[in-house]
Amino acid sequence: MVNFSALNQDIATDKDGFLKNLSDWSPDVASALATTCNITLSDQHWELIVLVQRFYQQFGLSPAMRPLIKYAKLELGADKGNSLYFLRYFPDSPAKSLSKIAGLPRPDNCL
Repeated sequence: MVNFSALNQDIATDKDGFLKNLSDWSPDVASALATTCNITLSDQHWELIVLVQRFYQQFGLSPAMRPLIKYAKLELGADKGNSLYFLRYFPDSPAKSLSKIAGLPRPDNCL
């Protein structure tokens, strides 16, 4: 277990920076986690974070890239439901980075 500092408190994460307790997530924690991925969150980032959280609430798991893209296409339209859009905002493994920043577990098939 690794401790991650955000808002002057230690938050437990696994060795890859995913939250141990999903209840520790907050927008401020998300911003701090994004910084560890060299990402500064914009409105477009937040739209995708909310999307991946809705996916998790609906299906009970963090999405791999292919199901995430299909879900985004249904929820946000074809202009945002493609891998190039996700890569623009989360260039290093979008499904994995998004899940981490959204406070969700690591997607099962992400390396």
